[in-house]
Amino acid sequence: MPLTADRAKPAVPFGGMYRLIDFVLSNLANGHYLKIVVLTQYKNHSLDRHVSRTWRLSAMLGNYVTPVPAQQRLGPRWFSGSADALFQNLNLIYDEEPEHVIVFGADHIYRMDPRQMVAQHVDSGADVTVAAIRQPLSLADQFGVIETDPTGNKIVAFREKPKDAVGLPDSPDEIYASMGNYVFKTQAMIDALREDALDPTSKHDLGGNIIPMLVKGGVADVYDFADNLVPGSNERDRGYWRDVGTLDAYYEAHMDLISAHPVFNLYNDRWPIYTGHDPLPPAKFVHNEGDRVGRAIDSLVSPGVIISGGAAERSILSPRVVLHSHSLVEDSVLMDNVKVGRGAIVRRAIIDKNVVIPDGARIGFDLEQDRSRYAVTRGGIVVIGKNEIVER
Repeated sequence: MPLTADRAKPAVPFGGMYRLIDFVLSNLANGHYLKIVVLTQYKNHSLDRHVSRTWRLSAMLGNYVTPVPAQQRLGPRWFSGSADALFQNLNLIYDEEPEHVIVFGADHIYRMDPRQMVAQHVDSGADVTVAAIRQPLSLADQFGVIETDPTGNKIVAFREKPKDAVGLPDSPDEIYASMGNYVFKTQAMIDALREDALDPTSKHDLGGNIIPMLVKGGVADVYDFADNLVPGSNERDRGYWRDVGTLDAYYEAHMDLISAHPVFNLYNDRWPIYTGHDPLPPAKFVHNEGDRVGRAIDSLVSPGVIISGGAAERSILSPRVVLHSHSLVEDSVLMDNVKVGRGAIVRRAIIDKNVVIPDGARIGFDLEQDRSRYAVTRGGIVVIGKNEIVER
């Protein structure tokens, strides 16, 4: 919140041009997995609209990306967890009769070739393979931690935020943190979901219930994300993964995009991030008169942006953003159709769609004053929600 006030988290804009869900869908599409359903529940309109308008694959070839809201097929109830969402939609699995099912979260920023994970899963014969990223042992209490046998392959424990985690067999100072990405043998997944559905004490969660059930049966393996080689990647951005579960994490992931040699490189043509956008004109920079100069430095500038005698530094400007004369935007993320008035200054802020910053306004200078009107994160980032009224 407030970015999720009227949209599901995977529909939150990211990087000027994209939605969070575009990253996982692009990974699957680039890997040639083209039969995809998106299970949604709350505040799903903008997500459904984006998926339906943008992700239109060839029906002639039997490919699809389809939003599937909670249909209450098993009675008048919503999904009660990620496992229950799968259980209530098993008819989709029965229709396709796949040997394996990929279940990926829709709200992380990363590049991954899923074919490599699936290949390991098939070769191992495991019922489920869980993708994991190496993290420092000191941060174990912030993640779902995977513990393995001495080979480093078979999962022997899956614990949420443990205080007493142990290091990896090949790296005692690191742990495996679950990425929330799974590959299942289809029948094993169906059997586990059915068993879980009968348990009244279960939270019906994949990570909390289904994976521990399969771990207990000795049929769960880990996939080390560090082994994943994405075409076009380099050592700097290889293995990049961000869970943007907080506003500060969301902001920091944006800042990863804008350096000359970014930690996460959007410009990898061999593994593109796909999205859809309106037919907008190129960005325009106008005025060069004294200190009235339209410019952007260390910034991402989207189509339809007009920088009219203003300046952007270390910022992300989404489509249709307008910076008027003598305005300044620093270290900020501006979403679609934000207008910044003459002489206004925005510093260390996230501004959602359709917000108008009036002439002469100051955002990010007095955090106590800002906190009385807007959300301010622990890291001191001012967040102004969609369509909010900003006073001078």
